[in-house]
Amino acid sequence: MLAQVRAELPFEFEDVDITDDADLERRYRERIPVVLVDGEEVFTYFVHPDGLRRRLGA
Repeated sequence: MLAQVRAELPFEFEDVDITDDADLERRYRERIPVVLVDGEEVFTYFVHPDGLRRRLGA
């Protein structure tokens, strides 16, 4: 789904493996995936394609 939206609206993407960081694992372990846009948490558990498009266009 992210690849489809990136094809329409190019954006930088960083996939972070939280198992490499104890703090990140504590914060996000039960809520994967978590998507941040410009440092703001905008999606948890499920990424809504239309919502992502709106956030990227804002």
